[in-house]
Amino acid sequence: MSKKQQDEVIDEAIGEKSIKKLEFRGGVFAATIPLVFFIIWAISLSVAKLVTEEALVLGMVIGIALGLFFTKSKWADYAQSLFTGMAQPIGVIAVIAWFWAGMFAKMLSAGGLVDGLIWFGFQTGVEGGMFVGLTFLLSALFATAVGTGYGTVATFGILMYPAGVILGADPVILLAAILSGAVFGDNLAPVSDTTIVSATTQEADVPGVVRSRFKYSVTAAIPALILFIIFGGGGSGGNEAALSELQSQVGPNGLWMLIPFVLVLYLALSGHHLLTSLTWGIVASVVFIFLTGSSLTKILHVYRNESGEAVIEGALMSGIGGYFNMAILILFILAAAHLMEVAGTMETIKNFFLNIINNVVRRAELSIFAIVAFLNVFITINTAAEIAAAPFVRKIGKEMNIHSYRRANFLDTVSSSLGYIFPWSGGVLLAWATIKGAADEYDFLPVVSPTEVFPFVFQGWGLLIVMFIAALTGWGLRYSGKNGEEIKPKDYQGS
Repeated sequence: MSKKQQDEVIDEAIGEKSIKKLEFRGGVFAATIPLVFFIIWAISLSVAKLVTEEALVLGMVIGIALGLFFTKSKWADYAQSLFTGMAQPIGVIAVIAWFWAGMFAKMLSAGGLVDGLIWFGFQTGVEGGMFVGLTFLLSALFATAVGTGYGTVATFGILMYPAGVILGADPVILLAAILSGAVFGDNLAPVSDTTIVSATTQEADVPGVVRSRFKYSVTAAIPALILFIIFGGGGSGGNEAALSELQSQVGPNGLWMLIPFVLVLYLALSGHHLLTSLTWGIVASVVFIFLTGSSLTKILHVYRNESGEAVIEGALMSGIGGYFNMAILILFILAAAHLMEVAGTMETIKNFFLNIINNVVRRAELSIFAIVAFLNVFITINTAAEIAAAPFVRKIGKEMNIHSYRRANFLDTVSSSLGYIFPWSGGVLLAWATIKGAADEYDFLPVVSPTEVFPFVFQGWGLLIVMFIAALTGWGLRYSGKNGEEIKPKDYQGS
């Protein structure tokens, strides 16, 4: 296969070629109307503290309906583009990952891991800011192992958030620490969908990409950890009477559930698929729940209530059921993002930046940074934003002979960061939905709004700063030689 044929195959795989172009009244940027409306809707509801998952889905539906009236093409073509966007594998992967991670997290919770962590905190004094720092480290490790930031948010939102609030952690900073751990793992995990997409769309190998970006991740993580420890305390933790009563109720038995947790980490780091790792974790959780003498109805309970209606309860059901609305929302967001692709919005953005670069590498890298950031503002699922940005990054980077690792790093770090920062982003909305569900189980839990948490996602902001500095200074810059080999700047004799 020739190089041109290879490029055509990649372009088709990542969306540079659209099956049918849509035209909008007002030009190509009218295709952003559905997502712009959704962003305004989500922010308005969040500021008014009226956010519900159903309301967010409704906002997306209204936005898509509005876009229909701006379409010059046939409405049937508009509708077909929506269905094509919804059918993208990214959405299915995210939904299945949520369901499996949700079931696993609920199983750990049913086995008493939250109580065990609270007991451990009481016994060791790991409370307040220290607990928040530990949460950041553990969530980063978990996300790196299982390869899904969304799964990490679902798991730690159910487990560590309730425990941390009881142990005096600031709820806002604690949730930000969970989101930051998700950023770290989503960015660095070899099995992460963002890592795989960033590598394959830039024609790079995954192990090499991971090795090359480690320095950026750690540079952001060290100050983030320090900030979480410093600012993570100060939570009320409840009144003294409630704490005394809680101390008498919790015990160490729930810590046995750390074994399934460690098992999932081991399997994931050994290269097993996410679903394989989580499935074995769920099976191990069932075993330990049984061995500790807990009722198996905590896992699954099927019965008829007093009205004769069928009821299905338990950790497995609640683990899936808690993400139905979010699953619908992500499909609508992917559909709206696809409209921007078939309308030519993406192509217009790419050509604009190519005109201002003028063969200057620093401008090229700053443009790549800006393009990826801009698309993440509108496409609030980070993997979807990566796929949308990938053709731009590849086109600009290859014309400037920027190495594939470097291109993949800009694509992934910016997307992984912003996917857990913006109040309307998928990661933040998922975190909000998760702790909202946990608050139904633990009535003492405060529900942090998306607008409260975004300034404190230190790992996300840190990565953005690190990569912006890298673009300005050329730190880590490498070029590609004639055969794709890596060349240091001082050895480069490019055009």
